[in-house]
Amino acid sequence: MKIYFIGICGTATGNVAILLKSAGHDVRGSDKGIYEPMKSALENAGIACIQGWDYKNIADFKPDAIVVGNAISRLNAELEGALDASPAEIVSLPEIISQKLIADRPSLVISGTHGKTTTTGIAAYLLKENGFKPGWLIGGIPQDLSGGSELGGAKAPFVIEGDEYDSAFFDKRSKFIHYKPRVLVINNLEFDHADIFRDLLDVKRTFTHVRRIVHPKGLIIENGDDENISALEDTPWARRIKVGFGANCDLLIKDFSQDKNSSRFTLCHKGQERKVHWGLTGVYNARNAAMALAGAAAIVGKEPFDFDISSLAKFKGVKRRQQILFENENHVVIEDFAHHPTAIALTIEALRERYVGFKIYAAFEPRSNTAKTNVLEADFADALAKADKICIGAAPGAEKIPAERRIDTKRLANRHADKITAFTTNAKVLDAMQIYAHLEGGKKIYIFFSNGSFDDIHKAFAAFIAQ
Repeated sequence: MKIYFIGICGTATGNVAILLKSAGHDVRGSDKGIYEPMKSALENAGIACIQGWDYKNIADFKPDAIVVGNAISRLNAELEGALDASPAEIVSLPEIISQKLIADRPSLVISGTHGKTTTTGIAAYLLKENGFKPGWLIGGIPQDLSGGSELGGAKAPFVIEGDEYDSAFFDKRSKFIHYKPRVLVINNLEFDHADIFRDLLDVKRTFTHVRRIVHPKGLIIENGDDENISALEDTPWARRIKVGFGANCDLLIKDFSQDKNSSRFTLCHKGQERKVHWGLTGVYNARNAAMALAGAAAIVGKEPFDFDISSLAKFKGVKRRQQILFENENHVVIEDFAHHPTAIALTIEALRERYVGFKIYAAFEPRSNTAKTNVLEADFADALAKADKICIGAAPGAEKIPAERRIDTKRLANRHADKITAFTTNAKVLDAMQIYAHLEGGKKIYIFFSNGSFDDIHKAFAAFIAQ
């Protein structure tokens, strides 16, 4: 089959293109910017990438299907030409994943407001380490797997990060609706994606919808400590189990502790216990591990403790999730992808426990479509205020949002004026962090929160500290 991607260089679209190529399809595509690391990954897979939009690219290729990336909208030159003249089927990325990658394979869908990437990585890792040859699609760079995507065995489980964001300009359903979950994991549920959902009730609605399509012989695995998940409707068509720290949980986590380099916890299930000692820290990562274990076991018809979990001891995690860029006795520089207030708060709290006696200096780039609005502005301020000093950077593209809905970083800073300072550019954030590094003594952590590039100031800062 000949498949053309409009917008091929995104993390998700690029990885799907590579999987389809490895499955035997003839694949090519275009994008307005072809950057590393996806540029090299696509070239190494033998996929032609065309710079810019021109319908002639599609006309010359004569594809059977045209995949429209989530970032593509009407008036794109290739899209308009395809709608006008191409006989090829036009599909969203989630549709092509459903049709060509999941197909009739058992699908393990990992969903939730945050923690999806790490949990998906753990689940795929455990399945691989236990010999099940899974396929996977992960929205990040796992350090313990061959890459962010893998085709896996023809009939083996497919593990996929189930995003609630919309599918395409013509399909406003959440992506995970397409993924045919045999086993569905719901790690947490909060308001996010303010550009897509009106409020928390609207987010609950889409999670209710995905629960309704779980296979009748499948399973729903949910965070037993999350009140928003508990408030969802019953699912008499599919069995549910709970995972968490509460006594009502079927897979119980207890005895959590951590130090600078690792954490320990105990998993309890049906009267049995298993101890975990690994390099990831934070109670949220303990929950991620438990949710992933329950999902990985269920997708192959096993109980959690049928799995060998000893390999968790060497699990490194996903890049940009509390990734240490530099560390010595007095200074630790960390990059973190967190872009939701709860994730930020949990990360800072975990760092407090992990690095006892260290002050925490945080920098935040409000880059996500929600962070650029004022919907969670106060929540971001309160979460960040758990650090000792905070620098707020520029909000890229915020000028496109109506003023009455746009984030006001100065107002955010004023909520905790003794701790937070807002800057007009990320370069000024870098200057301020460098000043903080020199002005005050003692042991310090510097953490840079962004789901984008942050103009690479975190890398520049790490180099500065290393001098």
